[in-house]
Amino acid sequence: MKGVAFFSGGKDGFYALYLAEKSGIKVPYLLALKTTIGLSPHWENLDALKTLAEAMGKELLTFDMSRGSDALAEFIASLGVDYLIAGDVLLEDHKKWVEWLAEKAGVEALEPLWGRNTLELAREMLREGFEWAVIAVDKKKLPKEALAYTFRSQEDLDNFLEAYPGVAPVGEFGEFHTVVLASPIFEGRFELEVKSVEESERYHWIRFGLVRA
Repeated sequence: MKGVAFFSGGKDGFYALYLAEKSGIKVPYLLALKTTIGLSPHWENLDALKTLAEAMGKELLTFDMSRGSDALAEFIASLGVDYLIAGDVLLEDHKKWVEWLAEKAGVEALEPLWGRNTLELAREMLREGFEWAVIAVDKKKLPKEALAYTFRSQEDLDNFLEAYPGVAPVGEFGEFHTVVLASPIFEGRFELEVKSVEESERYHWIRFGLVRA
């Protein structure tokens, strides 16, 4: 069985990929989307995503959503895979879109994080060896000072949630976006190299590089 995984470099999609591979699915392809619904801090740091893909020995594919969802489904169908893997946890509309895409492409949608308790999920990721840093914050929900905050331990998670009460532990409602710095899928770890702090209509976000620690 083979799959393609949506990939932004963030922890949720990364962990979904990890769980899919643990279940025996080979995932040779990662798929990054250029969105049409506003600036994407992930897409703006595409070189860092390439660094992560290379560290995992996987092929990073890109798709411009200005071509539309039907064209995306055709692209997925052309890959010869069995599964479309995504890291949704609570967002029903996005999960339905993934399921529609999968059906249109003739593959099966796989959402291994769906419905999980978000605090338990965040703790599990840390136990499994994942580490991540904040690369963007919704200006209405978190201050700019939260940028580059790094989660390497349970204590880091607890401190973050204590400092910012009411924020979902995995940022499932867009409070923050992340990039993975360490995982069981690749050896070693990366450090975040902040190049600049930027601002869009919705986010404070950073341009960054990833350097081996």
